[in-house]
Formats: sequence, C-alpha cells, structure tokens
Amino acid sequence: ENIRIEARAHKMSNSRGNVINPDTVVEAYGADSLRLYEMFMGPLEQVKPWSMKGVEGVHRFLKRTWRLVINLDGEIDRRIDDADPTKDQLFHLHTMLKKVTEDLDAMRFNTAIAAMMSFLTEAMKWDNLPKSVVSEFLVALSPFAPHIAEELNERLGNSETLAYHTWPKFDESHLKQDTTEI
Repeated sequence: ENIRIEARAHKMSNSRGNVINPDTVVEAYGADSLRLYEMFMGPLEQVKPWSMKGVEGVHRFLKRTWRLVINLDGEIDRRIDDADPTKDQLFHLHTMLKKVTEDLDAMRFNTAIAAMMSFLTEAMKWDNLPKSVVSEFLVALSPFAPHIAEELNERLGNSETLAYHTWPKFDESHLKQDTTEI
C-alpha cells in the first residue's frame, strides 16, 4: 500500500501549535534580524513557512555588515577612509542603490535585501572603503535594519540620524563597466 505524504506550509496559529514568539527571536538575534527576515521571506501576500535557519542567515548578514565598519577591537575598520571611490566601487554601489530603490517602490523587499547582500560581498573584498560609499550603503539599509544602521552611522562620525538623510540617488553613468570579463 502506498502512503501519500503532502508537505504544506500552514499559517501560524495557536490551534496548530506552530506560533513563533517574536520576543524569543528578538532576544536571541535582535529586532533588526527579525525585521529583516520577515521582509526577506518573500512577497508579503504569500504564505511562507517560518525557518530559524533563515533568521540565522540574515543575522549573519547583519554581523558581516557590522564587521565591514567595526573591527574586532571595536574600532572603525582601518580600510575606511576619505578617498574617492573607484569606478568599480561606484558601479557596485549604484547597482545596489538602483535595485533597492526600485524594489522598495514595488514592495519587493526580499530582492532589495538580496541586492544589499551582494553589495556587501563585494565591499568585503575591497582594500579600502570610502566613507561616502559605506554611508550610502547604511542609508539604503536603514529602512530594513534601522538599529544597526543608525549605530554604525554614528560610529562613522555622522552626527545626523539616518532618518533625516535624503535617499541616495543612483547614477546611471556608474552602471556601465569599461570592461567585461567573459
């Protein structure tokens, strides 16, 4: 006899016993991780299964964001400077800004977060980190993870809170690369 098993994601409910207490998640991972994971799960109107591995994944992204700015001694990373950004740095920054801006307008939070994750992966490889580039990344991150973005903004020496910053505009001229690797 064949037994048919059907996997199904159910909405959280007390009767099903599948409720996740947000206070527990905030205590373990922080409010920004909870907030970011809820937006990263996918389109808001879809039913999605809850995954603590997913919370851990966005929490790792936030820890990497912290390490981009703050070194292991708790000081500003030595790579952050006032240098002008390179063409490559501007390309990655403006690619991310374009994607995040368009996705925010369309409420596609998950793909906006993915664009910031891709940017962070590139930025972690750079020998220097222009403060202007890091600051614009933090402005883009702030609607998604306001607590860590504000903390890092302040640590960078920016006195104005991110809530009062104007949204960074992407520049199409930076979205073209001189060379393409095939």
